[in-house]
Amino acid sequence: MKRQLILEDGTVFIGEGFGSDIETVGEVVFNTGMTGYQEILSDPSYCGQMVTLTYPLIGNYGINRDDFESIQPSIKALIVREASDMPSNFRSELTIDELLKEKNIPGLSGIDTRKLTRMIRQHGTLKGRLTSMDAEVNEVVESLQHVVLSTDQVQQVSTPTPYPSPGRGKRVVLVDFGMKHGILRELNQRDCDVVVVPYNTTVSSILALHPDGVMLSNGPGDPKDVSEAIDMVRELLGKVPVFGICLGHQLFALACGADTFKLKFGHRGSNHPVKEITTGKVAITAQNHGYTVDPASLENTPLHITHVALNDGTVEGLRHDKVPAFTVQYHPEASPGPEDANDLFDQFITMMEQFLKEEVAHA
Repeated sequence: MKRQLILEDGTVFIGEGFGSDIETVGEVVFNTGMTGYQEILSDPSYCGQMVTLTYPLIGNYGINRDDFESIQPSIKALIVREASDMPSNFRSELTIDELLKEKNIPGLSGIDTRKLTRMIRQHGTLKGRLTSMDAEVNEVVESLQHVVLSTDQVQQVSTPTPYPSPGRGKRVVLVDFGMKHGILRELNQRDCDVVVVPYNTTVSSILALHPDGVMLSNGPGDPKDVSEAIDMVRELLGKVPVFGICLGHQLFALACGADTFKLKFGHRGSNHPVKEITTGKVAITAQNHGYTVDPASLENTPLHITHVALNDGTVEGLRHDKVPAFTVQYHPEASPGPEDANDLFDQFITMMEQFLKEEVAHA
């Protein structure tokens, strides 16, 4: 069944529809990962976005039970060059078409994803509508130019109620702004006693859980749209060690007086080189974000830059000068992507242990 992707600038891509047959509107972005399509389409940070995958063949190893990063994927649509309907892998349980039908997500295949990616790189992210061939292009373009995209993505993907993931180690409160399951997995592997809480949980409620540390998760959208979380982080700093990832990194920066801005087309892929300033060590990282911290805004804050992106020099890590808190823009839990930065979770454990020793020493 033919289907068309109409962009706000009037460009039309016609291809084959797969997955659900619903119409949808969203921000069109691209991901450069060669593998990991299951993790990508189930990453809550893509909430409200139509994801273009630059690797030409998608679905060739099927869908399995283990590689989901959320129970309910929240992407608006999946756009690929070719969607395989004959996956070959011993773990495969579904085709990508079957999964998208089950989750009511539309897909588009058979288009020139290279052209679409170049357009986004040149002009920036664009609004688009995935629709039937009956839609009139000019009418759709006019409507897209007046569409205001949702700003409540975090509310859409965050857990509505707290829940535990028990362990016998450090108690970590994980604030869910759109948490990937990989973050929870890494904490569980270190035997942390994790309590996952909603994005709008108050500081008093967090401290009532007697955490050894607080983790700020990844999530979708503009960090400035989550003002209650900025206030929460600001009040929390100094009371307990904090580790933030992706959106959590941006919220941390805003809470400390820095600023953020939207990138032209974002960082989305699993091969982004990041340099640690003090050691010179370079890690290949997984990334998925459309906003970044403005380095010029850090001048009068208690923050210093710990990591930078080698591709464009953007801020990839921050540390507080006075309280135990650090953050990174990339994904140390990978999923998908390399695990070069996995040791950051161990650094968080060490920070919690050191903070507890200092508390005991001053008691």
